[in-house]
Amino acid sequence: MCRYCSALSRLRWRDSVVPGDAGSPGEQLQQVAARTDAVLDRIQPLLKDGNVALVAHGHLQRVLTARWLGLDASAGRLFRHPGPGTLSVLGTEHGRPVISAWNVL
Repeated sequence: MCRYCSALSRLRWRDSVVPGDAGSPGEQLQQVAARTDAVLDRIQPLLKDGNVALVAHGHLQRVLTARWLGLDASAGRLFRHPGPGTLSVLGTEHGRPVISAWNVL
């Protein structure tokens, strides 16, 4: 692996958000958190009628999971990066948000 790729890999794991170059710096972590919070706010009423399926890339999924659990967006770095084509399930247990499944093939 090239040195640049290795450095990017470390940045992704640490920050949960891949930085861009100067022309396309990407989102700051708190901007991603605001987007995921908006999604969670939007689906809350739908959950009363049943399950809701969301499709997202791994980094966003990690932040979404942290926010679902009531954690700061930076806690997304604590969750293993989901592999391509895997399934993760967020749910509740005794009225509290939980991770029901993570990175299942």
